[in-house]
Amino acid sequence: MTTTAIRSTAALSASLTLLAGLVACSSAPSTAGDSGSGGQVTITVGDRPSSADPTNRAQFDKKVADFQQANPDIKLNPVETIWDATTFQAQAAGGQLPDVLSVPFTEPQGMIARKQVADLTKALKDDGLLAELNPNVLKIGQDQAGNVYAIPTAAYSIGLIYNRELFTKAGLDPDKPPATWDEVRADAKQIAAKTGQAGYGQMTTTNTGGWMFTTQTYAFGGTVENAEGTKATFDDAPSRAALQALHDMKWVDKSMGQAVLYDYDGIQKAFAAGKIGMYMGAPDMYRSVVVTNGLKPASFGVGPLPQQGGDHGTLTGGSVQIVSKTTTDAEKAAAIKWIKFANLNKYVTQDAAVTSAKNGVAAKQPVGVPGLPVIAADKYATYQSWIKPYVNVPLDNFAPYTKVAAEQKIIPEPPVKAQEVYAALDPVVQTVLGNAKADIPALLTKAAATVNAKLGR
Repeated sequence: MTTTAIRSTAALSASLTLLAGLVACSSAPSTAGDSGSGGQVTITVGDRPSSADPTNRAQFDKKVADFQQANPDIKLNPVETIWDATTFQAQAAGGQLPDVLSVPFTEPQGMIARKQVADLTKALKDDGLLAELNPNVLKIGQDQAGNVYAIPTAAYSIGLIYNRELFTKAGLDPDKPPATWDEVRADAKQIAAKTGQAGYGQMTTTNTGGWMFTTQTYAFGGTVENAEGTKATFDDAPSRAALQALHDMKWVDKSMGQAVLYDYDGIQKAFAAGKIGMYMGAPDMYRSVVVTNGLKPASFGVGPLPQQGGDHGTLTGGSVQIVSKTTTDAEKAAAIKWIKFANLNKYVTQDAAVTSAKNGVAAKQPVGVPGLPVIAADKYATYQSWIKPYVNVPLDNFAPYTKVAAEQKIIPEPPVKAQEVYAALDPVVQTVLGNAKADIPALLTKAAATVNAKLGR
């Protein structure tokens, strides 16, 4: 999901910064004890944009220069290495990873188990950053003992995007989006009957079908893979119930309209055009729906992900920063300073927060879109107070989400071969929405066999 991390593994969201693909490392990572004259520490940092992206490269290089000016005892060696699922393990085995690298939420637990990343617990405590991070999100990068191996820097959690104008036209309360899937079904039926538009839509293509099926399975209390990532677990009651809900909205209630083959961009265009009442997505889709595709800001609404049969949680994604296991204590400390400066500065420094907000307003971009914060609640509240004069989005429209999202359980995407799993599940969702007589149990059994073959490689 990351035009950078909402598509962290299926359809990336423009507000996060996870990159995809691979550019060869231009130099080897720093070695232990690499400390130039005067005790200077040198670390290699990844994720430098390539020369084919001159604007972002220049911004990155300026950030490097600013950091080094503020920290003359640290030298940064920026390289173009970025995370790629197909090459990461070979890079790790060959010692070709930089000292600092951004990776998606799907990766830390596997890296911790394989002992591929540094334990940052002490360095984070010494820096003071540990106390400033959101403990709920930090779990993504912790082992069972609570030691920290990855620092979350961008996060999202899936909620329910809905059109407040269509809700009003249908006689529904736009300040009270559905909290369960039974309510989603009822509201979708009412929207379709009263407005003639699809009450609910779902992404189904280019791996987004599997991504959203996973999200919905979580909301019904199920899982897609076991904790080890060795076996598919979606051939069970929660997944069948999730698909049955889609089937019944499409074929019994006829509340999903005729179009069912939506990708990430397509569903946002249809939603912005007023053709869909609700769909699953993250709050930062506001940028694409409103700024890019022209929905009136007042019509955008978002609530927490509806649950079914209990408070199960929602899918989360995003990016974390990892540090090479070969780094020294001094290099770990330097790495954390860079991570904080490059990714979290606006949350902990008022000047940086105000500058970022002003730049957003000047660029006519949304400022203040709520989401899943990577910093602790008190720090996030302070950050929001800093940028309040520059907020240009209707915060009340996000209130149903923000009231719940901070406490809602977050569940990472499948830990192994997430994209291949999603690809195997796309046709399952498409078949259910394209054939009223689809055999849901048989579809899931067949897809599970496909996924198990991939996981067993």
